[in-house]
Amino acid sequence: MKKLIALITCGLLVVPALALAEDAPVSELSYVLNTFSFLIMGILVMWMAAGFGMLESGLVRSKNVATICLKNISLFGIAGILFYVVGYNLMYAGVDGGYMGGFGLWAADDAAALAGDYSGGYSAASDWFFQMVFCGAACSVVSGCVAERIKLWSFLAFCVVLCGFIYPIQGSWGWGGGWLSEMGFSDYAGSTIVHSVGGWAALTGAIILGSRKGKYGKDGRVNPMPGSNIPLATLGTFILWMGWYGFNGGSVLALGDAASAIEMSNVMVNTNMAACGGMIAAMIMVQVLYKKVDVTMGLNGALAGLVSITAGPATPSLGAAALIGAVGGVLVVLAVPFFDKLKIDDVVGALSVHLVCGIWGTMAVPITDSGASFKVQLIGVVATGVFVVVTTSIAWLVLKYTVGIRVSEEEEMIGCDMSEIGMEAYPDFQSIHIGGTGVGAKAAAAASMAASTKPVSQS
Repeated sequence: MKKLIALITCGLLVVPALALAEDAPVSELSYVLNTFSFLIMGILVMWMAAGFGMLESGLVRSKNVATICLKNISLFGIAGILFYVVGYNLMYAGVDGGYMGGFGLWAADDAAALAGDYSGGYSAASDWFFQMVFCGAACSVVSGCVAERIKLWSFLAFCVVLCGFIYPIQGSWGWGGGWLSEMGFSDYAGSTIVHSVGGWAALTGAIILGSRKGKYGKDGRVNPMPGSNIPLATLGTFILWMGWYGFNGGSVLALGDAASAIEMSNVMVNTNMAACGGMIAAMIMVQVLYKKVDVTMGLNGALAGLVSITAGPATPSLGAAALIGAVGGVLVVLAVPFFDKLKIDDVVGALSVHLVCGIWGTMAVPITDSGASFKVQLIGVVATGVFVVVTTSIAWLVLKYTVGIRVSEEEEMIGCDMSEIGMEAYPDFQSIHIGGTGVGAKAAAAASMAASTKPVSQS
């Protein structure tokens, strides 16, 4: 009797699951799993926005932390609205081998699936959500590079242009079935389409905006401006590392069969190995060159590895993925002083991580993917770079000569937190509270500026 009860109990637990699997058409189950993958992976990519916010908050000075937090959450809101209003259709609607899609509001159309036709593969809204968070990631790259001296509303106006037009138009070339796609350009998850686009936009912004006051001396000396919170920057890096599993893993664009699940697994472990390789290589490189390990270089080394593998995470072996990431880690260590020599002030190292390693990662794809061409990859890198440099330069210059893009020298000394939004991130820990616009305030601001730009001892 006990055996019979056990069998019946077991049957009650198992049979419904078996019945569900047998009754549900395979195409419907695939549709559900693909949709679920888009949503969960999209949430992970959205989580990267928190990573960018924390990384940048840790690497800017304390008087600019509240502003950088506001910029990172507001740019994500802009990305969502603009991708709905115009961005998605520009990127995906009727590109057909051309240079851009159509204008108009995005609207979900799942009527076929509701009628039992699951050939679409996944719900329209899940696809829109997944693609939208990538748009936000591209914009986040710009935020840290131009920090500490840009006007808040001018930066957000630039985000409107980048998210609504520049990002989706160039994205349509490779991901929307445009002319680069027709040539065979390969960018699995966006080393070029996302990261280097953000990098090019940040580069033009940094050049047109100019460097922070006191960053570069007349004798060519680079004055360190240490960040406010290394633990916070480290937390941001860990969040980005975690979110990158959704960034690259979700770019499989399917989870409805065994082959897709295996590919996603390979993509995720390769993503992890590249980050490991980039971080360790950067640490070794810094130790060799400067005799001490810089924490921020270690953090950026991990991010460099992640950017480097993003263009082709599906085809390398684990060892090859680690080496691709390691090259990125070396490049980021060399690129940071390179941009400083050019007096291009990049507060968080975004140019070195996202632009330099985005280019490297895209060009590295044919090393492990025999179906990719170095020539076509180069065409994609150059075409994207030229388009983004021209269009973002126009956008920055229009803003500069209309509403202005840079805070005044006094406001920069006081800090964007007080001058732009009227509040501080760490009000109980500020050693100098600067108010007013008189001579006393200017003197206090100058003293604060001088203290914040004093070179850090290497002993």
